[in-house]
Amino acid sequence: MAVTPLIWIITIGVTILFFVYEFFAHVRKPHEPTIAESARWSIFYVSLALLFGVGMGLVSGWTYGGEYFAGYLTEKALSIDNLFVFLIVMAGFAVPKAYQQKVLMIGIIIALIMRGAFIAVGAALIENYSWIFYPMGALLLFLAYRQAFGSHESDPANGKVVGFARRILPITDTYHGDRLSVKIDGKRFFTPMLLTIVAIGFVDLVFAVDSIPAIYGLTEQAYIVFTANAFALMGLRQLFFLIGGLLERLVYLAQGLAVILAFIGVKLVFHALHVNELPFINGGQHIDWIPDIPIWFSLLFIAATITVATVASLAKTRRDARAGLER
Repeated sequence: MAVTPLIWIITIGVTILFFVYEFFAHVRKPHEPTIAESARWSIFYVSLALLFGVGMGLVSGWTYGGEYFAGYLTEKALSIDNLFVFLIVMAGFAVPKAYQQKVLMIGIIIALIMRGAFIAVGAALIENYSWIFYPMGALLLFLAYRQAFGSHESDPANGKVVGFARRILPITDTYHGDRLSVKIDGKRFFTPMLLTIVAIGFVDLVFAVDSIPAIYGLTEQAYIVFTANAFALMGLRQLFFLIGGLLERLVYLAQGLAVILAFIGVKLVFHALHVNELPFINGGQHIDWIPDIPIWFSLLFIAATITVATVASLAKTRRDARAGLER
């Protein structure tokens, strides 16, 4: 896939313009978005992502188009999991609803910057070291295990990073609008808004470790990795307000993501064996009999897993609600 520097510059420039527009049109003036507003913009960004994928398929071929769609679905699912943690963070810091948009916007921008850095590092490693697919596959299998069986009850608002920030910075007890700092009696204090953003930034770093190896298991094209991530993050703010109540009902989301991460981890290991150059594995020769998982199967598998996890989650919460009413 040939991507010229000009295409990169245009893509990054348009992405920045979208976020600038989002800030000035929706976030600059604190308010709680309505369901209708959130729905309109969520549909717009999802439609934009789908149109981009169709365009990529028509221009560059449907192999790359399929890789984009598989990557976009995976990143969107991981981003929804990210939203759930954002919800915990903002509840922990009791962020007023009118200011949650600003926190989300800053958090999403931090996420895109961090993922951009990981994408660049990942592309350089893949280009120069074919063996990197082994540790990436192993990492995804570990992350899949953690998603499925790890504890999801930790509160980032009381984590070590935030605790360190509290110790070294003068923090006020109350919010002062959406300001990050305020002067009181001539002394500069930081508000809880800053701590919220610190916690969100740390969460973004953790999720970048999950998401970038996952999508590199579906495509080796850095451009597809970046655009899939960018489109998955666009509209995430509106999605938060649209499905805020639904997030708590997705009780099997972690298990669904675990299945996806494990599948991509196995796919990465299979690919590593195909391009193997390590002398202590098969004498440094490629292992050609290992099955090569096609992108169409990956796309169907990821879509089916997300669907099953969502339907099963909603069915369980509906059963639990009925059982609670009958008692």
